[in-house]
Amino acid sequence: MIISASSIIGDSVKNSKGEDLGKIEELMIDTTNGVVTYAVVSFGGFLGMGDKLFAIPLQQMSLNTEKKCLILDVPKEKLENAPGFDKDNWPRAADDAWHKSVSTYYSR
Repeated sequence: MIISASSIIGDSVKNSKGEDLGKIEELMIDTTNGVVTYAVVSFGGFLGMGDKLFAIPLQQMSLNTEKKCLILDVPKEKLENAPGFDKDNWPRAADDAWHKSVSTYYSR
């Protein structure tokens, strides 16, 4: 399925139980291959994380077109310890080590 990136910005992210985890703030594209690498997700007050943002590899989520949301099916503990960043201090786009650490974190 191919959809426009703008059509999922602002969509909610839920777990497999239907609990609201946050929303999609942005999609990040790897310009070397044209692939959306990860979604920037805000979890709001979820798990006491405040306004922190999280990079979630897009392949970790599935699209639920009926409920217009993305499903992120990872254990709660993984979200509690997920690498995040402040909304006013995004990781540098050229920081390959940081981007690789995000992929590695979710592939464990």
